[in-house]
Amino acid sequence: MPIRRALISVSDKSGLVPLVRALHGHGVAILSTGGTARAIQEAGVPVTEVSDHTGFPEMLDGRVKTLHPTIHGGILGVRGNPEHEAAMAEHGIAPIDLVVVNLYPFESTVAKGADFATCIENVDIGGPALIRAAAKNHGAVAVVTDAEDYDALVDEMKSQDGQVSLDLRRRLASRAFARTAAYDAAIGRWFTGEVGETFPRHLVAAGRLKQDLRYGENPHQKAAFYVHGLARPGVASARQVQGKELSYNNLNDTDAAFELVSEFTEPAVAIIKHANPCGVAVAGSIRAAYEKALACDPVSAFGGIVAVNRALDRDAAEAITGIFTEVVIAPDADDRARAVFAAKKNLRLLITGVMPDPATPGLTVRTVAGGMLVQERDIGRVEADDLKVVTKRAPSPQEITDLLLAFRVCKHVKSNAIVYVKDGATVGIGAGQMSRVDSARIAARKAGDAAEASRLAEPLTRGSVVASDAFFPFADGLLAAVEAGATAVIQPGGSVRDDEVIAAADEAGLAMVFTGMRHFRH
Repeated sequence: MPIRRALISVSDKSGLVPLVRALHGHGVAILSTGGTARAIQEAGVPVTEVSDHTGFPEMLDGRVKTLHPTIHGGILGVRGNPEHEAAMAEHGIAPIDLVVVNLYPFESTVAKGADFATCIENVDIGGPALIRAAAKNHGAVAVVTDAEDYDALVDEMKSQDGQVSLDLRRRLASRAFARTAAYDAAIGRWFTGEVGETFPRHLVAAGRLKQDLRYGENPHQKAAFYVHGLARPGVASARQVQGKELSYNNLNDTDAAFELVSEFTEPAVAIIKHANPCGVAVAGSIRAAYEKALACDPVSAFGGIVAVNRALDRDAAEAITGIFTEVVIAPDADDRARAVFAAKKNLRLLITGVMPDPATPGLTVRTVAGGMLVQERDIGRVEADDLKVVTKRAPSPQEITDLLLAFRVCKHVKSNAIVYVKDGATVGIGAGQMSRVDSARIAARKAGDAAEASRLAEPLTRGSVVASDAFFPFADGLLAAVEAGATAVIQPGGSVRDDEVIAAADEAGLAMVFTGMRHFRH
């Protein structure tokens, strides 16, 4: 189908001038509106204002300009249909063969924190109508909604003597429908938040393809990475400074690491392997925190993901590159730190600019066969004043500090989760077991392995505190922690056998506190 007349109305004008010059070179008549028409005129390309074409002025502050039968008839009229062609001829409606529209910047307006009225004003009405009309009639009309597709259109017209193939029109129409769906999804998601609906009657979500991935969790699975306009600071918004392409598993693990480290206000490091932490610590500097985190499980840390909540300096970079590391994510890194990382060309360094706020509400989504499970993000947080001492001995101030850290880490460990902490660092982590007592024993065993590797006289779990993400259903899990050398316990409580567990803690001389809050993570 040859392109003879085009309607162009774009909010984002990047790439506009080369496009209109190419169209003009093929003899295409151009219709346009407002700022787009002025930009085309300034490029020296002839353009007809839509109001001159329709004989009807723009009105209502520009809200009504392309919503006119002359425009929509020219787009929707079916070529070769005698009735359509007769009606178009009777009413003086000229065919429009190309529609180039990108929408008012609603997503970026919301992202900037604009007020309600400004966001509503950036809801495009005419643009989606034009796009959907052109996409529906793609048998005769080409529609372009993204500047990234300008070259494909121009190249095809150049090679096909001003024509556009049905194959390209279909691909462009598919992208057009997806774009208007994503736009409406963003509006719907924002508006439900504005009216206070957490779980609306219709859940809408959309994303833009950021990256085709080499494969998914396994090589036989295809995968891709999508982001949405309201991205939380993290892997979706990060800039990759160096290193190989990120994989599906890299992205998943990096997200887990960065969310965990954002829980802390003091300098903190989290080392993640297969979405579970294998070492977490806080200290006076990132290097010191990294060394403490690494000591928890140096074997598992090999080939892991490192997240920090401070800008990286050279000392921290030198420590992190001491072993093979897949990804490092940080709010920033100075020039000397980047030079250290540059020597490890395969290491991926991600810079986010800011840290996410762990208290920011949001939703998590998981697919199941035929549907989705949607829940609020776990933003629960336990402070010292929330703790209920249930044993004869109360924890010391240092034990309370370590208990809170252990419970905060537990929130990010796959259930059943057991976390031992000593002096601001994890010293044993048990994750993802069917039995809580097995998690306690695995964590203690790994602490023993780490002690052997570091030639310590005894495991660091001696004199540690221990956290459980949910209540101990039996005293055996608690006794396993006692055997590992723990002196204090933090757990939600709420079991029918709480009295039995408390009695076992008292008999062992432990201090135990209940949080009243559970942190299952599946």
